[in-house]
Amino acid sequence: MIYGERIRLRSIEREDLPRFVEWLNDPEVIAGLALYLPFSLAEETKWFEKMIERPAEERVLGIEIRAEDGWALIGSCGFHNIEWPNRAGEVGIAIGDKTRWNQGYGSEAMCLLLRHGFATLNLNRVFLRVHAPNRRAISTYEKAGFVHEGRMRQAVYKNGEYQDVLFMSVLRSEWDAQRRTE
Repeated sequence: MIYGERIRLRSIEREDLPRFVEWLNDPEVIAGLALYLPFSLAEETKWFEKMIERPAEERVLGIEIRAEDGWALIGSCGFHNIEWPNRAGEVGIAIGDKTRWNQGYGSEAMCLLLRHGFATLNLNRVFLRVHAPNRRAISTYEKAGFVHEGRMRQAVYKNGEYQDVLFMSVLRSEWDAQRRTE
């Protein structure tokens, strides 16, 4: 487990899959994701089986918050496409529980992922891609220290329109400097 002040990151379990299917079939939840077709539990189970075969560093983590009866799953995050020779990894995050949006959980989860990436995995660069209309996500990433690197114009077609995709990253030296000033 990776603990923060209000959240923890933990391994995904098979029992989590129905919740993920619920989130991934919600148009508001997937608006900023690369998904556009409905998901079935069978498809999510197949994804899960492949995911648990990946290296431990690239397995999806559940985002949980403290609840009255323990912990409650609200989303997922993790590293993928880690380039070990370059010490670089791509990160992704989704808060699926819409009742938990705009409460800072995404920012805290991203900060925990950065700590994990730099302090545990010894990465030098953490990067991501985000759809330009996803202002809430972009704000979250900027708060966590990500800087804009570039833009792919009209790179995705989503909800009847072409959208730009932004590239953002944070370097270990930037993360270290930010931690010293906190």
